Amino acid sequence: MTSNTKSNPPFRAEHIGSLLRPHELIEAHRSLATGKLTAEGFRAAQENLIRDVIRLQEEAGLQAVTDGEFRRGSYFSHFIEAVTGITDKEAVFHFTGQSGKKIHFHAPHIAGKLKRERGISTEEFRFLQGNTQCTPKITMPSPSTMHFFRCGEAVEKSAYADEEEFFADLVRVYREEVAELVSLGLRYLQIDEVPLAMLCDPKIQEAVRSRGKDPELLREKYIALVNAIVKDKPEQLTVGMHLCRGNYKASWLSEGSYEAVADQLFNNLNVDAFFLEYDGPRAGDFSPLQYMPSNKTVVLGLVSSKTPDMEQPDLLKKRVDEASRFVPLERLAISPQCGFGTSVGSRPVTLDVEKQKLRLVVDTARQIWG
Repeated sequence: MTSNTKSNPPFRAEHIGSLLRPHELIEAHRSLATGKLTAEGFRAAQENLIRDVIRLQEEAGLQAVTDGEFRRGSYFSHFIEAVTGITDKEAVFHFTGQSGKKIHFHAPHIAGKLKRERGISTEEFRFLQGNTQCTPKITMPSPSTMHFFRCGEAVEKSAYADEEEFFADLVRVYREEVAELVSLGLRYLQIDEVPLAMLCDPKIQEAVRSRGKDPELLREKYIALVNAIVKDKPEQLTVGMHLCRGNYKASWLSEGSYEAVADQLFNNLNVDAFFLEYDGPRAGDFSPLQYMPSNKTVVLGLVSSKTPDMEQPDLLKKRVDEASRFVPLERLAISPQCGFGTSVGSRPVTLDVEKQKLRLVVDTARQIWG
């Protein structure tokens, strides 16, 4: 039996990044907007609540912690705020819930030349590092996030007549950010990747083709962008990728097995670990894991952040056993399938359920790995 306690990430029990924003944080946002709270007062309230959510993770027994993404409106909003040339417009895709209702959303839009005016996540990391003895983890939107969701309409010609010039500037922005984070002491980075997971879905592939784009070429480009960003990364930096099918108010953007991208993605992408959503039938079975190289770890997202129903430990252990037929147990870990609070207004479960599910992940990992 392998050990539950590891000295380097990813750890046996993980969580994806975002956590439920407490009502106090939502109220602080409202008070700031109405002038009832100063910027200094808002910052103080925000930081107190981040300290609380750090303690929540520590008390659950997690070895890696985030700030819950409490400084962000969404998983990519802080990127838009720190980088000139990016705004947002309505995406061409939509979320779908159990009722079938379509939920539209805004996505990054490139309106000018890209320039990193300040740190994107550096403030998050400094504060996190100074308030925990656990391993601080920073989550970062994938470069494809800045391109895919408007499907051919994301980059204005007035900003970049040559799309390759845009990609080169985008990589530069990311490399500047990663370099500064590493200089500050970052050792654990997670890239949140939605478009590559969406391209598993035949319906999404067809929608992309209908707009004159080639899904295969997009996959190749997005993999190349990530590889360019992490090129020459220091050995002490662990980089994981979370493949997300979209998560907003218990709704999703796509479905389908990883089979369509598994061989290409798992073997060509130069990251150390993959966080894969396996919380329900939309994910397909574990057979695509057969393509996983022997030097990479798989974090199985078996616990749903979208429903209050509590998973049974015995079933979780059974599913890990099934996955171990394709990837050895020593290279597996478990987590929720996605974050619990992917945006300020997203609260699919209660805080008590969130705590129980984080504890479930930790306890189940201890039962499996000792």
